[in-house]
Amino acid sequence: MRTSRVAVGTATVLAAVALSAVRASAVGTSAVRASAVDAVPAGAPPARAVPARAVPARAVPARAVQSATGQLRTDTLWAPSLGITKQLTVYLPPSYGSGRKRYPLLVYLHGRGGNERNWADAGRLPQVMDSLIAAGHPEAIVAMPDGDDGWYTTWASLPDAAGCAADTVRREPAATYCVPWPHYDDYIARDIVAHMDRRYRTRAAGASRGIAGLSMGGYGAVTLALAYPDVFAVAASHSGVLSPRLRPGAAPGEPARYGTTLPELAAGVRHLWPSLRAVFGTDTIAWRGRDPQILAERLRARVQRGEARFPALHVDIGVDDVWAPQNRDLVAALTRLGVTHTYREHPGAHTWDYWRAHLPESLVFLLQAVR
Repeated sequence: MRTSRVAVGTATVLAAVALSAVRASAVGTSAVRASAVDAVPAGAPPARAVPARAVPARAVPARAVQSATGQLRTDTLWAPSLGITKQLTVYLPPSYGSGRKRYPLLVYLHGRGGNERNWADAGRLPQVMDSLIAAGHPEAIVAMPDGDDGWYTTWASLPDAAGCAADTVRREPAATYCVPWPHYDDYIARDIVAHMDRRYRTRAAGASRGIAGLSMGGYGAVTLALAYPDVFAVAASHSGVLSPRLRPGAAPGEPARYGTTLPELAAGVRHLWPSLRAVFGTDTIAWRGRDPQILAERLRARVQRGEARFPALHVDIGVDDVWAPQNRDLVAALTRLGVTHTYREHPGAHTWDYWRAHLPESLVFLLQAVR
């Protein structure tokens, strides 16, 4: 379900990265495009709205750069939602080893073809966190789970676990690779969160948790926050696949802009079709049920009844990214629904250069939102 691990040297963060981390407290002020929506437009149904969690501005006091660094660990856990043993990488902040302080929990999801080491190795997340903390931002624990190519959702059909186990070509043991019961949404929201709350000194409450990811992980972060608002208070997406039913070339706001046949869905998701067909299935109703826009509509009904709150949402995308139209489409839907969010478009494409450059932005957004 995944490809070989990315191996990128974990060099120390350069002064430019630390500077961008501090500037990120303004969350993308140099963006090409930005939007912030906090009101239901005229004509929308009356709302008994429970306001989304605001992300207050937080002053960062000037202080000398600290030499303390966080710790990086690898955990192994039994994931009942998958029926398999999985690994995750855990970042512990510099002060974790002293005292009994509890910390917010951030979950960072990798993209398709990635693994639990991507954010640490290719993204240099530990070094960025150390720089942000040295600059005065709050400390947090970060969990980076292995999500295979599971799209962080429950699959429409069961995979061939027996055939996977019989495969002699793959390099990873079947015990950690061949998933018999692919409930990847519950795996993140239940299994990973429970493991972290049980093993580490987290603040075990939804208001103290945030989730973010890139590409497939951006889709996972947004959909999990919308589906589990009691678990995650805030979510951020870098380059996410956020409107998977969108037809290529569809005009913004066009009534018939979503695919209604399998060929149209396949054309919309391009090279991702084999992966998404296995996960979302070949039923257009199943695709609709996994669409972030539909999840936002369902959550709005709960919010209006006073049963839930919208998570704080941040979305960013490179202007040269193939998924930019999908991001704009979801943002338009969030605007229509009156869901508070921030949206940024920056120079760049679907690359690690882009994700490394904007990782401080999502970290600061999450750190300012959790309590």
